[in-house]
Amino acid sequence: MQIIKVDPRALKENPDRMRQTKSSPQADALMLATIKAVGIVQPPVVAPETNGGNGYIIDAGHRRVRLAIAAGLEEIEILVVDAANDNGAMRSMVENSVREALNPVDQWRGIERLVALGWTEEAIAVALALPVRQIRKLRLLANVLPAMLEQMALGDMPSEQQLRIIAAAGQVDQKEVWKAHKPKKGDTAPWWQISNALTKKRMYARDASFGDDLAQAYGIEWVEDLFAPADQDGRYTTNVESFLGAQHEWMTTNLPKRGAIVEVNSWGQPELPKKAAQVYGKPSKSDHTALYLDRDGKVQSVHYRLPETAKPKGSSAEGTAEGGDDARAFTTQKARPDVTQKGHDMIGDFRTDALHEALGRAPIEDYMLMALLVLAFAGQNVRVDSGADGTFYGGKRFSRHAVTLFDEHGKLAFDQDTLRIAVRSVLIDVLSCRRGMSNSGMVSRIAGEAIGADAYLPNMGSEEFLLCLSRQALEASCAEASVQPRSKVRETRAALVEHFQNERFVHTSARFAPPADELLDWIRASAPTDTIGTGPHDDEGGHADEPADDQEGNIDGTANQDDLQGPDLSDDDEHDDLDERTAA
Repeated sequence: MQIIKVDPRALKENPDRMRQTKSSPQADALMLATIKAVGIVQPPVVAPETNGGNGYIIDAGHRRVRLAIAAGLEEIEILVVDAANDNGAMRSMVENSVREALNPVDQWRGIERLVALGWTEEAIAVALALPVRQIRKLRLLANVLPAMLEQMALGDMPSEQQLRIIAAAGQVDQKEVWKAHKPKKGDTAPWWQISNALTKKRMYARDASFGDDLAQAYGIEWVEDLFAPADQDGRYTTNVESFLGAQHEWMTTNLPKRGAIVEVNSWGQPELPKKAAQVYGKPSKSDHTALYLDRDGKVQSVHYRLPETAKPKGSSAEGTAEGGDDARAFTTQKARPDVTQKGHDMIGDFRTDALHEALGRAPIEDYMLMALLVLAFAGQNVRVDSGADGTFYGGKRFSRHAVTLFDEHGKLAFDQDTLRIAVRSVLIDVLSCRRGMSNSGMVSRIAGEAIGADAYLPNMGSEEFLLCLSRQALEASCAEASVQPRSKVRETRAALVEHFQNERFVHTSARFAPPADELLDWIRASAPTDTIGTGPHDDEGGHADEPADDQEGNIDGTANQDDLQGPDLSDDDEHDDLDERTAA
C-alpha cells in the first residue's frame, strides 16, 4: 500500500463498481467547490491492472476522480492497494456501505456480483452485518423488470409490500403493467397502481386445514413468501380454486356430529338455517355446528340452536305480545341504541353462562341458597322454560334432582352436600338471562349480583360484540379503558379489540346489578299490598283467617330479607309484619 501522485485522466474506471446510481447535481456542485478550494481530502483507492496492463483501476472514488478532472487538477494523490482475488468486489461494497448507504438496487447488484464470484448468502450476510433474510429479499429484485429497476435506481422505491407483489409477478405481466403505468420523465411511478394490477389472490398454507395428501391430490404447490414475518408460515398458492376444493373436501370428511356445511352471504357471514339462533355462549350437546369458509379461505365454525318442535301452550301469544312491545319501542326511538338486539342476545347468553358457573362453583351460604331458590321460582319463566343445557322437559327436569335426596328404600335420606348440589342444580335449571321465553327477568340479575357472577362473565372485547355497540357506547368504553377514540368508528373498534386482547372487558350494560329504580319498581309491583302499607294490617272483618291471606303472609315472611325491603316500610309496619308471622 502506497500513496502516489498521478494524472486523474490516466485512471481507469472499474466496470464492476458498486455505486452505479448517479448523484444529484447539487451534491456534485458542492463537492466540485470543495475540491477547487482545498483539493481532495481523501485519496481515491486504486489497484494495479491484473490483465497485463500498467495502469490503475479505481476501486473507490470514481466521483472524486471525475470531479477532479472537472476542476482542472493536473495531479491528485491516490492510494494504491494490492488487487483482490474478487476484483475488489467485497472491499468496494463495504467501503460504499460505510461511507453512505447504498440504495437497494445497488445493494442487489453488489450481492449478485459477489454470488457470481462464489460467495454464499450466509458469507455475504456475515461480511455486511446483515440478516440472511435481508440478503434474500434483495435478491428478489432479480425478478423485477429492468425498466422498473432503472426507475428504482433513481430513488423512486416502492414500499416493501408493493415490491413483494411486483417481484412475485412474471416478467410478461410486469412488462404489460409497466407499459400502462410508466411515468413521464421526472415523475414518480404510481407503484400502488402497479402493485394492484399485479396482485393475485393468495391462499396461505397457515390457513389450510387439509394436509399434504390433499394438497398433492389437488395439485397445490406452495411458494415461499420471503417478505412474510419470520415467525409465520409464509407459504402460499395462487391456485384459489384448488385450495377451496381441498378445504371443502376436508370439511366433508371431518364434519362433526350435528354438523353441516353452510354458505356465506355478501358480508362474509354464515347463512344459518331458518329460525336458527346462533349460540354465543357454551354450546350444549343438542346444539348444531355449522362449518363455512371465510373470505381468506379459512375454515370457521359457529354453533346454533334450532327451535323446539313442541312448545308450551300460550307461548306463541306471549311471544307475539313481547315482539309487539319491542316493535313499538324501536319505532318511537330515532337514534340508534347503545346495544343492538344481537348485542342483547349475546349479553343474555354471557350472563346465563356466568350465572350458572357461579351457581355451580362460587361459595354460597346455605341461607343464600334458600333465598335464591325463592327468587328462582318467582321468576317470569316459572313455567318452567329452562335456559340450561340438556334434553329434559317438563317434570323430568326437576325430578332428576329430587331423586338424589332419596335412599334405596324410597325414604328421604341425604346429607348437606347432597342437598347443596340438588339446590344448585335446581337454581341452574330455573334462573336464566337468555332473551326470549326462558328469561327469568329481574330475579336472575339480582341472583347474579348476590353471588358475584360478574366475575364469571367472559371477555367481551371481541370484534363480534363491539360491532353491536354504537359510537357513543364505544367512546364511553374508550374512556373507561383509557383508550384514545379515533375519528372513524371502525378504527375505534379496532383499537379496543387490540387493547382488550390481554385484558378482560365487560360492558356496563352486561353487568348483573339492575338499575335501582327498576329494582324498586319490581319490588313494589311484586310485593303484597299489605306489605307495602297501602291497606290496613289489622283486618277487623276477620279476613285474616282466610287461606288466601295466610298464603300472602307466608310469602311476605319468606321474602322479607334485609336486602330486599322497600324504602317505604316504617318501623310500625315491620312490627306488624313480625306479629303476623308470629301468629301464623
